[in-house]
Amino acid sequence: MRAGDRNDGFILLGMLVLLMVSGFVLAQAGIRWRDEVQREREQELLKIGEAYRKAIGSFYNQTPDVVKQYPPSLDALLRDERFPQARRHIRKLYLDPITQREGWGLVEAPSGGVMGIYSLSDKAPFKTKGFRPQYKYMENKKYYGEWYFVYLPVQTATN
Repeated sequence: MRAGDRNDGFILLGMLVLLMVSGFVLAQAGIRWRDEVQREREQELLKIGEAYRKAIGSFYNQTPDVVKQYPPSLDALLRDERFPQARRHIRKLYLDPITQREGWGLVEAPSGGVMGIYSLSDKAPFKTKGFRPQYKYMENKKYYGEWYFVYLPVQTATN
């Protein structure tokens, strides 16, 4: 047996260990990347949800009649036909950033119409604390489908 043959075995074993370590490192990097993408989508959900909540509030508050109305659908936020010249309350209908699909869960108003939205995702959120005061109710929720973005009109006291 030559001395070079023994070294070949050690080189092969070293390459195998190097391959295992690099596979582990790449797997960990993949997990971190996936988590970072989900965190970014979570932040996008908060922004888009707030945009919808504000658009629904704009539609509601600009009702030309005395009795305020919620939009009959999300499409009505794009083109409000209640005026001589149609108004836009939102630029476009957004995809759900968590599911990456069209469609939202809709919160129906008691008097009819859409008063809010929520994601149809059953994934667990990373963010469970530290929400803005208007979203304190989102703390400790188990999945994104429990994050509701609802417009509630401010009730003024009349004397």
